[in-house]
Amino acid sequence: MFRKQLSWVLLFLAACIILQGVGAVFALREAERQVVRGRIASDIHQGFVQLSATKQHLRAWVTQHKIGAGGNPAAREALLDNMQTTLAELAMLAQTAARLGMQGTDGEEQSERIEALRVLEKNVKTLGDTLKQVKPLPAEIPARLGWDTLTEVFDRTEGRDLRQLIAQSIIRERAAMQRERQAADATLDRIHWLWIGMALSLALLSLGATVYFARALRRPIDQLVKGAHTLRQGRLAHRIHLDGRDEFSDVARSMNAMAAALEKHSQQETEQRHRLESEVRERTSALHEANKSLQLTDKRRRQLLADISHELRTPTTAIRGEAEITLRGGERPTPEYREALQRIVAISRQLGCVIDDLLAMARSDMETLSIVQQTVDLSEPLADALFQASALGGEKNITIDCPPMPKGTMCVMGDAQRLSQLFLLLLDNAVRYSHAHGRVTVRWQYLEQDPPWLELKVTDQGIGIPEEELHQVFDRHFRGSLARLHRASGSGLGLPIAKALVLSHGGSLTLQSPANERLGTGTCVVLQLPLLPNTGAAPLITPSPV
Repeated sequence: MFRKQLSWVLLFLAACIILQGVGAVFALREAERQVVRGRIASDIHQGFVQLSATKQHLRAWVTQHKIGAGGNPAAREALLDNMQTTLAELAMLAQTAARLGMQGTDGEEQSERIEALRVLEKNVKTLGDTLKQVKPLPAEIPARLGWDTLTEVFDRTEGRDLRQLIAQSIIRERAAMQRERQAADATLDRIHWLWIGMALSLALLSLGATVYFARALRRPIDQLVKGAHTLRQGRLAHRIHLDGRDEFSDVARSMNAMAAALEKHSQQETEQRHRLESEVRERTSALHEANKSLQLTDKRRRQLLADISHELRTPTTAIRGEAEITLRGGERPTPEYREALQRIVAISRQLGCVIDDLLAMARSDMETLSIVQQTVDLSEPLADALFQASALGGEKNITIDCPPMPKGTMCVMGDAQRLSQLFLLLLDNAVRYSHAHGRVTVRWQYLEQDPPWLELKVTDQGIGIPEEELHQVFDRHFRGSLARLHRASGSGLGLPIAKALVLSHGGSLTLQSPANERLGTGTCVVLQLPLLPNTGAAPLITPSPV
């Protein structure tokens, strides 16, 4: 993985930098050590030179003192102290040189240095004791004798020539100083090349790591940038093809998962938008239909008002005319008043029927026909309708034949009062348009379907309906030509009201008339209503007159 590789490379570079730092510290310490060695070698050489020079000054002081040309004892003590101090410093420097490994080949240089210092220390001590006793030479003593004595003290100790010892020491220390300077120069040169090599190595490693990661990162980064640009343009189906096990592949998989989620969300949003548009279209269509229904309702309302004014004008005018004619003139016999009142009652009854028909049609038109949904046994509203229709048929000696419907055999979900009104409308229509002494036949049967149905047929022997008028019988205020000849009064609302009641109960109403073949053979109205499940029916019973 790139993170692990990068971590290893960074750790390696850090180790190189640390190693370079350690090398730098080591080089600095080595350079410092060489500088210290060179300074000590130089100090030792300078110490021997200074010691030789001080000894010469002390020789000059002795010469002056011997010949009586001066020689302050304080100067002598200062020179002796200087030589002792120099020897002490040389001893310390020799110890430091030994600690730093400045011993030359096989340690001979250090041994010679220590031996020279030992001899010189002894010589300085002896020289100090001797010089304290030095006095000016008497005139009678030859100067040569005094000088030889002092020369022996200055230049010989333990049988060794001090001048040669100091000269050898100076030569030796000069050689040591040159050696240490060359070693310091060689060390600085090595440090210089070491630094250059380490810097070049680190630069090459950094450059190699940069080139490697630049090549390794270019392809995945380019694909990620291209994929991000493509996704930003909205092409959510695009996928980044990085199947490795590195961090960029993880990012690519995350971006692909995000793109898949966004694509799914976009699809869901599109589906929701389409569904919302469909719902809006449906609602718009429903509102359009509602608007059309309202317009139709308003049209029907205006038409109803016109129908009411038209239908009520004639009977109210007739009632007013009968009353005005009766009241016009003087007193009349009681039978004339009775006849006038009977005509007014008949017209009022006719007016009441018209008002009932108009109100029922108004409820149907306004779609406010009140239906109380409950389980209804059809035998009861049918019996009520047969009872009322029998009274109407008795006026014209019309017989109604209907088999009794057993209770509990035919049950529907509906309104008992509306069903009674429906049956009465069908029977009343059959009685009104039948000839005197005619017969109206009512038949019902159980239709085994899913759900089961009731089929009720009301057949009369009346005037019938011409074929060209059958498609208009359920239109409001429509009355056929034969109906107007048979009965001048009538609103033409009976069958439309019956149709509305049937539809409100989920049924159907059709009309058949054999008058298509031969006039005067009557009309058959077929009513079908859905029954409740598990409703059983008794076999069709032979009709009996009612």
